Amino acid sequence: MAGVMFLSGVGIPILATWNGALGHQLGTPAAATFVLFAVGLVLSVAILSVTGFPPPAAFSVERPYLYFGAAFMVFYALAVTWAGPKIGIGNAVFFVLLGQIVAAAAIDHFGLWGAIKTDLTIQRMAGIAIMAGGIYLARKPV
Repeated sequence: MAGVMFLSGVGIPILATWNGALGHQLGTPAAATFVLFAVGLVLSVAILSVTGFPPPAAFSVERPYLYFGAAFMVFYALAVTWAGPKIGIGNAVFFVLLGQIVAAAAIDHFGLWGAIKTDLTIQRMAGIAIMAGGIYLARKPV
């Protein structure tokens, strides 16, 4: 599982670079984001065609907030496609990483939306601070 997540992390700056270049080529980040999701839709349908579609009843609106993840993904794709070429892919991804670290700590601490609850201890806060400091140092101009 760690390897899959590592590869997902490797893919984030690649996605930012390629989608930023596509946005430049097409003249707008929104068009590049549209292409990103159109290709994703085709690939998802292909995978579901092999693995099987969930039954229609599974698509309930019992917890409608679960569907808003798609809106966050669109925001992320638009933001990184727009900002990456302007501030550098490294800077864009490092700010994304910092946001992920802070949000993940809060989600874990409060056990939000069914996440496994992990208390935000002094040790975890120190680790987050060290990671934030590392992000700053890695992106600070020399």
